[in-house]
Amino acid sequence: MDLSNALKRAAREPLLHFLVLGLLLFGADHLLNARREDPQTITVGADVQKEVREIFVAGMKREPTSGDMKKLVDRWVDNEVLYREGLSLGLDRGDSTIRERVIFKAMSIARSGLALPPIDEPGLRAWFEARRDRYDTPARFDFMEAVVVGDSTPETLETFAAALNGTARSDTQSDLRVFKDRPRTNLVESYGSEFADKLTQLKPGEWQAVASTAGLRVVRVEAVKPGTTAKFDEMKDSVHQDWKDDTMAQLTSDAVREMGKKYAVRTEGEKP
Repeated sequence: MDLSNALKRAAREPLLHFLVLGLLLFGADHLLNARREDPQTITVGADVQKEVREIFVAGMKREPTSGDMKKLVDRWVDNEVLYREGLSLGLDRGDSTIRERVIFKAMSIARSGLALPPIDEPGLRAWFEARRDRYDTPARFDFMEAVVVGDSTPETLETFAAALNGTARSDTQSDLRVFKDRPRTNLVESYGSEFADKLTQLKPGEWQAVASTAGLRVVRVEAVKPGTTAKFDEMKDSVHQDWKDDTMAQLTSDAVREMGKKYAVRTEGEKP
């Protein structure tokens, strides 16, 4: 493919939206835009890392893991590669919203020569099974948690749970939290799989101290709504579309990474 001609053609075509590169990171892109350096070196500064962390926390309501941060920074670097590639071919000329549009234009070029590989039904079924958690409906829980104020040793919490059930005495004070219709996936993320598994075994209406990733929790299950298992044959068309979307996103990401090989990526604060 003649890249120069392809870029010129794409500049006249509608912009393609590429979600996998994390459009939420555009807010952070300007941090390096004004700082010009060796055009073959991309520096991921502390300001960028701080910005992407704050964006993640605002959207996900939790701190990013090291794996999350790597993905976010990788996406930011992908955007920077596309931006510089677009600028080198003049795609910014006449653009009022230069950076975002240049990235989109360069992305359309990266995708223009890509084609999805063939997949048969057994292959699609295997892809579905490997991602079943995307299609199954998880069990949902209604429960309450008594958050103990002060002493929270295991012995205190066990006694407190018994007191709430009327089988012991306790002077422990607590705050009550009520959780409605929480999916199992959310419980696993917040409290761990052991906690979620235990909740399915609890007798509704009875207080118990249950182990979680953050220690014992005094909880009472109100109701458990069973999940449902997705059937491939009933949603094959939807699964096929998801496969196409995911595969094209990965192919595009790979193409951008290939373009990015000409750049040296340097992260401030890291040892060489």
